[in-house]
Amino acid sequence: MKPRSSVEEYIHAVFPSEAWACTMLALAVVCGCADQTSRAPHEAYDPLAYAKARLGRVNNLEASVPAQCYTRTDGVSNPCWTCHTQTHGKNAMADARLQREYAFSNFALKNHWSNLFDPPHQGSPDSDEALLAYVRQDNYRSLRESLAGRTDFPGYKPDLDLSAGFDALGFARDGSGWRTLRYKPFPGTFWPMNGSSDDVFVRLPKRFRADTNRAGSVEIYRANLSLLEANLASDPAISSGSVDYPIEALDEKLVGYDLDGDGNIEGVVTRLHALPTHYLGAASNDELTRGVYPQGTEFLHSVRYLDPEAPSFMATRMKELRYMKKTRRLDTWAVMRAYEEEHDKRDRGALPVYPGNALVGLRNEFGWQLQGFIEDAQGRLRLQSDEEHRFCMGCHSGLGVTVDQTFAFARKLPGAAGWAMQDLRGIPDAPQLGHGKGEIATYLERVGGGDEFRANAEALARFFPAGANSAPEMGGKRRDIAQLILPSAQRALELDRAYRALVQSQRFDRGRDTLLGPVLNVHREIVNGSTELGTAGRVFGDGQLRLRWQEEAQAR
Repeated sequence: MKPRSSVEEYIHAVFPSEAWACTMLALAVVCGCADQTSRAPHEAYDPLAYAKARLGRVNNLEASVPAQCYTRTDGVSNPCWTCHTQTHGKNAMADARLQREYAFSNFALKNHWSNLFDPPHQGSPDSDEALLAYVRQDNYRSLRESLAGRTDFPGYKPDLDLSAGFDALGFARDGSGWRTLRYKPFPGTFWPMNGSSDDVFVRLPKRFRADTNRAGSVEIYRANLSLLEANLASDPAISSGSVDYPIEALDEKLVGYDLDGDGNIEGVVTRLHALPTHYLGAASNDELTRGVYPQGTEFLHSVRYLDPEAPSFMATRMKELRYMKKTRRLDTWAVMRAYEEEHDKRDRGALPVYPGNALVGLRNEFGWQLQGFIEDAQGRLRLQSDEEHRFCMGCHSGLGVTVDQTFAFARKLPGAAGWAMQDLRGIPDAPQLGHGKGEIATYLERVGGGDEFRANAEALARFFPAGANSAPEMGGKRRDIAQLILPSAQRALELDRAYRALVQSQRFDRGRDTLLGPVLNVHREIVNGSTELGTAGRVFGDGQLRLRWQEEAQAR
């Protein structure tokens, strides 16, 4: 029996009756919709076919639990503190107890991320030259062009023209309204030395980009983004009226608002004093809710290969393209209720349920809709399957450290410096809010390695020359994180090669971490109970997403 094509699989999945399936398949062939098995896979590019063929199929019901949660701590290493922490601002998850004890559902007790133990191997490794040529290819443009005219796809169609570039203020030159961010990567997995580079773009709805007459206004848009930044990145313990935060230079007369709180609307200012109750311009009816994004906020996040000759090692080729949109606005009561329900589900060991599917994305209880694309075996970006989408939901649905379920925006460099293409060079190792020591230094000290699994041999040699469990040595490089978290050129190529093997295998259902070999410090199965970190005095409830940048550190 010949194997079914992707369209055949989809039809048989949607129409379980064999008679109905055969009828619909015949119609598909007549219409020219069905795959021709004689056609080589690389000759046709349909970024939706894989996901459509797997609609409704989810084998790993706990795919939202990341591989890092299975880390073996040995009662000494604690990478858990970065995500699981105490209540701060609107985030009422308060999940620091997960540092002390394993509390997995019955289904999640088994570690389903089997790539950790048996990572894919590349049959015939590419030369360094061929590998560099691969990571320098653009696989985003073809995805954008392929989906632009599709009427059978209700999800996000990439509308950012990266080839057009960005202006001096960080705005996309294509007029799409996207703006690029420069931010400090979240500790651990998101450091380039652990496999990937990435960048993030933000967009507010059109009313936030217009003045009171509904005419487009870059100055109003910049002001509203500055209000959002001060809202989300400032200390949530400070009242709205006492917030004093650095912003990009704005002309108060053009904005029509007293941003610095001096009683006058005049001049160019670079600090915002006191958060207003509402946003500006055509968005003046939108309340500025502390710690929450306005409805309609969008994020675009590309995860990329490493290019050792590119700034911050950011390659052209994307591993993934991730999109999220705030489709529903929740008031304070609804946010608190969502956290209560999340706690209740976890206490009951209930399996997660996310409305939606691959074609429209999955939605969490906090009003965010998420959708993602990932490479196919030929390196072309394709829509993720239902199960692959679940991978994104755990970190963006009820995690203790997030700011309204997001990561990057609250870690943006303050003011004008943060409205630029992502570049790690020159970013200092700013402490987390409430901390006195640099974030990277703190991470190394608490984890005893440069990643959650303590598998990064280069990081161990770089920061722990005296051996395991010794005090990390930073080498006086706190002023520039690029010197700390970028890999060597050779390691970058090894990581690219390892991930390329994963892409060719398409074993994303078994994990998507970039691995140079089997991981040792990880559990194959979990027994719920103590992690031994509490007994060892290695539990930390002070993890914060927000940072205390240099200016703030000097002021304290």
